[in-house]
Amino acid sequence: MPPTENVEPHPVSATTANPGASFAEAVAIMHRLRAPGGCPWDREQTFDSIRKYTLEETYEVFDAIERRDWAALKDELGDLLLQVLFYAEMAAETRSFTIDDVIAGLNRKLIRRHPHVFGEAAAAQAGNTAIGLETNGIDAPQVLRNWEEIKKLEQSSKPAPEGRLGTVSRSLPALSEAAKLGSKAAKAGFDWPDVSGLMDKLREETAELEAELPHAASSHKAISEELGDLLFTAVNLARHLKVDPELALRDTNAKFRRRFQVMEQATPTPLEQLTPGELESLWAQAKASERLP
Repeated sequence: MPPTENVEPHPVSATTANPGASFAEAVAIMHRLRAPGGCPWDREQTFDSIRKYTLEETYEVFDAIERRDWAALKDELGDLLLQVLFYAEMAAETRSFTIDDVIAGLNRKLIRRHPHVFGEAAAAQAGNTAIGLETNGIDAPQVLRNWEEIKKLEQSSKPAPEGRLGTVSRSLPALSEAAKLGSKAAKAGFDWPDVSGLMDKLREETAELEAELPHAASSHKAISEELGDLLFTAVNLARHLKVDPELALRDTNAKFRRRFQVMEQATPTPLEQLTPGELESLWAQAKASERLP
């Protein structure tokens, strides 16, 4: 395990000649945070409790790239790397694997899938079993074809996915995964016949969620399940309407941002000091302003 004594973080410049030293320092810092006497919040986290932050940090990386904000991207990549260190440290505590195992696996994969760079012998030693690949003077499309062929052989050595839905990746965003699951099930005939059936199902799921609300203090898990059922039904409704639920929600998020900003700009009084009626009136004005020419 990395040392826990005398760990003092310090700034590292972009011209650091030995990134390995900086990475080792980051590993040591993470170990100290989780060790006895470390940070109380970090010590109580689990794989399940921090996974939402991993998704959040991934989207923040996307956002920084889209805005071409390289200073923000540097920070967001650090936050994303923190997630990797966090998971690896927790796995090391249960003797499942270590950060060294993670990096060693990545190194082998990169060599295995780039025989045109590292040579076929090195790629084979790293586990590549594909034969007859073009590797000399190849272009990007051929590199991609080689990558997919090598990856396919790697996957063939793993257990086959169970059932029809096993081919739907669990790593997709939840909205996209729900849409693909519904589509796969529909091909087997397990689907609502039309939109009216889904509207009925939406009302049914809403009623079941409402029934759990009086017990919110003691049945958080049940409420979470009912809300999940409601969202799953809404995603299938989007599929029937040929609407991408992810894009639809992103558009609504952008609309909410615009309207809320109009509310803030429409009054000199901080919003938190207004009554619910005044807030509703501002919201109605913001909606109406979007309809003006």
